[in-house]
Amino acid sequence: MTSPSNQQKAIAITERGLTITGTRITIYDIMDYLTAQYPPQFIRSMLSLTDEQLQAALSYIEAHRPEVEAEYQTVLQEAEALQKYWEAQNSTLFARIATTPPKPGTEAIRAKLQRAKAQLGSQV
Repeated sequence: MTSPSNQQKAIAITERGLTITGTRITIYDIMDYLTAQYPPQFIRSMLSLTDEQLQAALSYIEAHRPEVEAEYQTVLQEAEALQKYWEAQNSTLFARIATTPPKPGTEAIRAKLQRAKAQLGSQV
């Protein structure tokens, strides 16, 4: 178990929010995985964290659950707003790309991609 003083040193407040010291990984990144119900060892592996870093983050989340949850909801709302903004900004570009014919010479790779998509669709 991480002691409170080590826990405080392991989590820092940065311009990105609550961050695991020495990384660019935020508590909110970990919250994404926890919300999706991934096990701790999977989270540690996916984010390339040490056991100590992950334990410090999980302990921090547990000790400050209401504040972390509130901040996490704010982060999710901001991310959704940004996504909508950029989708609106790029809607004409997306529409133009969708109507652009494929480049000559890419027929074989496009056919292979379509077969792979169809195969994945049949497995679901």
